[in-house]
Amino acid sequence: MHYRGIVWILGILSLLYGSSMLIPAAIAVSSDSGEFLHFVFACALSLIIGAVAFFYFGERPDRLSHRDGFLIVALAWVVLSILGALPFLTTGICPSVFDALFESASGLTTTGATVLSGLDGMPHSILFWRSMQEWLGGMGIIVLAVAIMPLLGVGGMQLFRAETPGPVKDKLTARVTETAKVLWYIYLIMTLICATAFVAAGMNWFDAINHAMCTVAIGGFSTHDASIGYYGSPLIETITVVFMILAGINFTLHFAAMQNQFSFRNYWKDDEFRTYVKILAFLMLSVGVIVLGSGTGEWHQIIFNVVSIATTTGFAVSDYTQWPPGTGMLLFAAMFVGACAGSTGGGMKVVRVLLLFRQGLGEIHRMIHPHAIIYIKLGDQTVEPAIVQAIWGFFVLYIVCYLMVAILLGLAGVDMLTALSATAACLTNTGPGFGSVGPASNYADLPHAAKAILMFAMVLGRLEIYTFFVLLIPEFWRK
Repeated sequence: MHYRGIVWILGILSLLYGSSMLIPAAIAVSSDSGEFLHFVFACALSLIIGAVAFFYFGERPDRLSHRDGFLIVALAWVVLSILGALPFLTTGICPSVFDALFESASGLTTTGATVLSGLDGMPHSILFWRSMQEWLGGMGIIVLAVAIMPLLGVGGMQLFRAETPGPVKDKLTARVTETAKVLWYIYLIMTLICATAFVAAGMNWFDAINHAMCTVAIGGFSTHDASIGYYGSPLIETITVVFMILAGINFTLHFAAMQNQFSFRNYWKDDEFRTYVKILAFLMLSVGVIVLGSGTGEWHQIIFNVVSIATTTGFAVSDYTQWPPGTGMLLFAAMFVGACAGSTGGGMKVVRVLLLFRQGLGEIHRMIHPHAIIYIKLGDQTVEPAIVQAIWGFFVLYIVCYLMVAILLGLAGVDMLTALSATAACLTNTGPGFGSVGPASNYADLPHAAKAILMFAMVLGRLEIYTFFVLLIPEFWRK
């Protein structure tokens, strides 16, 4: 373990993150809302901590091992969540340390669960900071650091492997630095196009930029308590749906499409993408039949809420908890499936669920034909048994973590429905759930102990289980 090297890199991240606070500080000046000094203080403290770590306690590593990468990523989400909580706490927007940390961790992990209300009258600087946290967390501030580390003489492949969500496909380019840059270019371009579309649909620029950042990051924070439903605009809802779906697709497919003049064939050839589309279509039709049959919703609400939950974004245009019970179970299951691997979405990822399903079918065929050699395929490629075994291990750990967190919430005094729902919403990085944490309410009334547990679940879900649990293995710390 290169401990001084780990501290050195965490110092870089703190410097970058602290510098980003100057943007909401500038917004505070322009709006004359009084938060300028609070953001300057948070920025200065982050820069001081980063500088001390970088110059005095850290040391540029000659190389990084995979163990270093795992530890850096795990510590980064904790350290940056703490630093990001400073503006919420010092401005008094969040009344307690727990609330400030919860809001910050929720933003950085792109969960979108909130303890805040009265967003419509909240200072623009705070609203922008919430949105920017989600945007930075969406693709991963680690990947941003990887793009510039070679300039400082440090390679970043270990960090990229630890940070990029899900079972990642082949690298986009030969060097990880170029890969990170490509990912961020696509991410930035998509955000700008989304914001421009929102403005054309009638949003003001401030709302458009905020919602674009949170849509492409699949985060779900809004500048209004009523979320996207505030606008009552079918056009804005349609734009949001389109970009939620796009952000839920593996970004390597976007890159391949760009290389081939945006040919749709590059998407449809991908096995995971086809499954992703089929899941969304199935959910829309199933929920649509139930909701329209009961007369409790309209098609545009059904499509929007289904896509929002299935991609783990967390926006809403209506209170889906008022729909018939069957829809709740479908949406609950959709949270766990989540978006595609290599996207900014949460959940277990479509490719994992697809491979588990095919492995299950393979076992059924094996019962009928005991001596048959059965291969699990993804597209035209045969999936190695070790990968399928690792996915089964991930699935078991995911369910065990879900049950343990839900039980801990129950012990903290949370009712069963809210405990099960809040755990799913935070572990899958969705945000709104059911019960007392549905889209019409928030997490403010939960006990502090419950908020601390859910913060752990957010980070655990964002790191996709393995990155955290590998740190608990004694062999990880041995030379």
